[in-house]
Parts: sequence; structure tokens; C-alpha cells
Amino acid sequence: MDKKTVVVGMSGGVDSSVTAYLLKEQGYNVIGVTMQIWQDEGVAARELEGGCCGLSAVDDARRVAQSLGIPYYVMNFRDEFQKKVIDYFIAEYKKGRTPNPCIACNKYLKWEALLQRSMEIGADYIATGHYARVIQLENGRYTVKESAAVKKDQTYVLFNLSQEQLKHTLMPVGDYDKDQIREIAEKIGLGVAHKSDSQDICFVPDHDYVGFIERETGIKCEPGNFVDEAGNILGKHKGIENYTIGQRKGLGISSSSPLYVKKIDVENNAVVLGDGDSIFSDTIYIEDVNLMAVEKMDGPRKLIGKVRYSHPGAECIATPMPDGTIECKFTEKQRAVTPGQALVLYENDYIFGGGWIK
Repeated sequence: MDKKTVVVGMSGGVDSSVTAYLLKEQGYNVIGVTMQIWQDEGVAARELEGGCCGLSAVDDARRVAQSLGIPYYVMNFRDEFQKKVIDYFIAEYKKGRTPNPCIACNKYLKWEALLQRSMEIGADYIATGHYARVIQLENGRYTVKESAAVKKDQTYVLFNLSQEQLKHTLMPVGDYDKDQIREIAEKIGLGVAHKSDSQDICFVPDHDYVGFIERETGIKCEPGNFVDEAGNILGKHKGIENYTIGQRKGLGISSSSPLYVKKIDVENNAVVLGDGDSIFSDTIYIEDVNLMAVEKMDGPRKLIGKVRYSHPGAECIATPMPDGTIECKFTEKQRAVTPGQALVLYENDYIFGGGWIK
């Protein structure tokens, strides 16, 4: 092959490090890049072992690039991260929705911004350490196929990549399981071979989402009422940002039977509680739809739908609506379907398309 150039997004973790090694072995001209996204270096310095975006990530990635003998750069994407990820994260909570910042970061930072900058410096591809595989279907369309490591599969968070982005993307780790990746890293002497995986949301290392929102906005979350489905007041909540659909713990409400968050009523600053049955639904509508496997849906289609990252997937009939949304009718009711999360539709073992739950 003529030496194609690939920019590898290096997080300092074992997956992206081995990605760079595998592509170099395949004959690519590899450039390592870490995306600097932190607004506050103090936060980055507090980052726990295994984070994907802080100062230790840069140190680890630089050492890996050095040992692989590839050029390495840190690119500043702070403005894009603030606008596309942090501002979105806060806005969604304020709307009573539960955001997925990793999906937003993938689309707007790792692909849109990094791909654009990589193309500007003459690269042919970008690559990441995601456990997923880019494939081209017989109809010419690109999609994302499930990883060989089923338990590590990350296709769900990649559902909204465009055809152009997929065409310029490599994900070599998708053909391996995690143990194999660690073995490769150990064999070639990478110091990150046994580094722990990054967990949760990188910019909220203490998991205190509400505290983060209050610090970012300078506005305290406004308490309001817990109400039942008939509108009767059951008690006081600490602010809608503290709750998500299906939540049972931390409500502070005494009741003869368990109560769950059924709905977040932003208009009335109320959190609606219901019993266990009330948080199941069989019909879900998704908006801002991205189709991968086809350009257009002509009618109903039997697919597998995943309503959250950890969801095993369930059978549904997906029907396109005149307003551009898709109605997904599940064979069995699904628990705690949450507005703001993604519903990703699969056909066989690849992504058919997906969208955001209304």
C-alpha cells in the first residue's frame, strides 16, 4: 500500500496506545494526537488514574508515542469541548433530560473537530481505540459493526457518526478482546499495559453532576415538589437536575410501596413519582435521527433497539414518521426509557441507525 497517514486519538490508555501500534505494523504513517479539552488545569491535575483527557493522559500518551517512534502532538480543543459537550450537558439537565456527553464528544470532538484538523494536515484517516468495527455494506453505505469483544462493545456511543466520518475512520481494536490488547501492550513493553479503564464522565471526576452544574452556571438548583401522577404533593425535591427516570434511591420519600421517578416536569419544577409498573413503556419516539445502513427508511422495519449503553437490546418495529422522527414499538415493555439518552437500532450485528429519545 502507498503509505496512508492516520491520526490516532491517543488518550494515554492501553486501547488507543495499541491502536497506534497496530496501525504502524500495518504500514500506516501514524501520528499521535491528544485532544486538550480541559478548561481548568487544576481539574485535570486532580484527575484520577485512568481518565482520558487530563494531564496524566498527555504524559502517558507522549511516552507511548516515543516508544513507538511516532510523532506526537497535543491539539487544543477547549472551545469546542466547552460549547459542544459541557454547555450541552448542562442545558439537557436544565430541560429535565439526562444527557450522554460521551456521544456528543465522539461526534463533535473526536470526529468532527479532530477529523477536520487531521485532514488539514494531510491525513487520510483518524483512528480511535473504540471496541467497534467500521464496515461497508453491499449498498455502499458505511456502518459500525459490533466488536469481537461483546462485553466491551462500544458501538452504542458511535451511532451518530456521518458517512463521511466513517469513510475516514479506522478502529483496529474492534477485532480483539481486552485481554488480547493488554497482552500486545505488554509484549511490546508499553507502560500503560495494565492501566485501568477510564470510568464515567471525564469532566466530573467526583461524580457530583449537580455540584458541577452549580459551579459552571453560578446558579443553585431550585427545589420543588415531588408529586404523584394525579398531581398530589408527596414531598420536596432538591432540584430537577438531581433526578433521572427510573431512579428510586435518594428520593427521601416514605411510602408503603417503592416509588420511582416517572417524569420530570420542567414547566412546574416538579418530579413525578409512580410505582414500578409506571416506568415501563413499549413505544418510544426518537428525534435527530441518523441512519447508517440506509439513506432513507421506506417503511416499518423489524430491528433490535438499545435504550441505554448497558441495555442488552430488545426487538422492536421501527416506523418512520412524517415529521422525521421514528416510532419504535417494542415487543416487550422497556424499563426507565429516558429522554436525552440515545436509542440505537441494530440490524444483525451492526448499527442500522439511531436517535435521541424524545
